[in-house]
Amino acid sequence: MAKPYLEQWKKTEAEYDPAKAMEDYEARMAKWKEKAKKLKAEKKGVPRAPRKPRNPLTGQHRPANLYNGVLKPIIGYGIKGAIWYQGESNSARGHAYREVFPLMIETWRRDWKQGDFSFYWVQLADFMGEDEEPKDDNWPELRESQTITLDKLSNVGQAVIIDVGEGRDIHPRNKQVVANRLARLALAKDYGMKLQAESPRFKSMETKGEQIMISFDHVGTGLYTFDVREPTGFAICGKDKKFVWAKAKLWGKDKVVVWADGIKEPIAVRYAWSNNPVCNLYGKAGSVTLPATPFRTDDFPMVTKGK
Repeated sequence: MAKPYLEQWKKTEAEYDPAKAMEDYEARMAKWKEKAKKLKAEKKGVPRAPRKPRNPLTGQHRPANLYNGVLKPIIGYGIKGAIWYQGESNSARGHAYREVFPLMIETWRRDWKQGDFSFYWVQLADFMGEDEEPKDDNWPELRESQTITLDKLSNVGQAVIIDVGEGRDIHPRNKQVVANRLARLALAKDYGMKLQAESPRFKSMETKGEQIMISFDHVGTGLYTFDVREPTGFAICGKDKKFVWAKAKLWGKDKVVVWADGIKEPIAVRYAWSNNPVCNLYGKAGSVTLPATPFRTDDFPMVTKGK
């Protein structure tokens, strides 16, 4: 799945010309200086100067550069485990991340020669504008690939922070919530403390006429909705595969019933399937609540497939 990305980099490696890049930069700089001089004389604002070119072959986005430059020098030091805060630049390759992410974890474990040490990651937070209507996008697909990794590898865990992000800030400022959710994973899985550490996850669905009943795992003492009584963030579709916002209600401890006016034969449900979803479903764990993991019940084509 990573082949298109690697082929793109092979093309960059073959075609990148640092001399030409510098020549283009100097030409842009000459034009900027001329324009800046004129604007200053007219007492107008001056635009920012062109940025000096950076060699992509030495940058952090080239495959293996970060591994060889940052991680490899410390391989061999004793560790208890690893925590990983997901980089957003991978969002355009959400489908490929189904293989790339677990492969990275397996590679670290192989190179460290310390067995399947604990590996916990933070799922992508919510970011950007809210969607008026349900649609496909990059970020939910990357989140899904992260969640799938939970079922591919042992001794791993995911901190869901779909409720912590900020639409205008790609780096959520509330780091304490993120740290607390990672800490719960470590305390439960590594140190044997009896506490709820995992967010509710989709378990199964059952169609009942015009409704779909969704069952969840890892609900703690039961599902809970924040702020309003009705669960929000669900979308549903019929055979035309066109999703619409759904109505929903809690059913017992671990289920949610989902439906929408006009959808007579529903076939699939999605929850928090958006860059910045409006959603409010949690699992209760004493005085702590953990947000439900975004999911979809369908396997419709992905917008990031082939990237």
